[in-house]
Amino acid sequence: MAMAETRFQPARIPGFAAIAMLAFVALYLPIFTLVAYAFNGGTSIAVWEGLSLHWFSKAWANEAVKSATLRSLVIAASAAAVATTAATLAALGTTRRAGFKGQTFIYVMINQPLMVPEIVTAVALLILFGMVKSWTGYQGLGYLILAHAAFCIPFAYLPIRARLEGMDLSLETAAADLYASPWQTFRHVTLPLLAPGILAGAMLAFVISLDDVVITEFVKSGGQDTLPTYMLGQMRRAITPEVNAISTGLLGLTVILLTAFFLLTRKRN
Repeated sequence: MAMAETRFQPARIPGFAAIAMLAFVALYLPIFTLVAYAFNGGTSIAVWEGLSLHWFSKAWANEAVKSATLRSLVIAASAAAVATTAATLAALGTTRRAGFKGQTFIYVMINQPLMVPEIVTAVALLILFGMVKSWTGYQGLGYLILAHAAFCIPFAYLPIRARLEGMDLSLETAAADLYASPWQTFRHVTLPLLAPGILAGAMLAFVISLDDVVITEFVKSGGQDTLPTYMLGQMRRAITPEVNAISTGLLGLTVILLTAFFLLTRKRN
């Protein structure tokens, strides 16, 4: 009589639960500590001196924080829009066609920012934009938007490509058989099916742009601090719970975005 096949279950490995709990503690204990000390009534970030919303109100009243936050949101939204559009076109161009010579090279080049150290990308952009600034005299936010978009393209590309590769081609084929043009097929069939992947890519690109520090530090001009670079500058001067309060606000925004994405994709499914 053949023995029943036993499936491997990692959860049954001795010590698996303890290691998993340690991993969760290592990941989330610093975040919980940061959030808790954002409500500290004193000036210390290590000594609890009572519950208070003082640092949240101080951050809310800080004009520099407001300006940096608005600038960060504008840059992140613009960069996410540019990166998602480029990533969608790239994903369509590398999946909705027969294999061709050099396809792997193109895939590697699209994902190059993920493999090259960020500091290298930042220095390269600094040199390139320095040349453009000297030629044009333009010093606006366009450089930051382009820099963030270039860095965010692979983050938007991966979920969009994965969505395309998992889509059934039968509906697109049926649309073509019913004499729909390529544009009509894309607009009425491919795009609605691809929307969850585009939304995921845009959200990921937005979050990556929102908290970027290295590329922003190298590319920005005077008076173009984003919220992360403003926080970095404040920590170099004096560390107060105001930084914790700002970080807690960023964390809250991220949680809201993730929750909205989950609800939207669940409704679509």
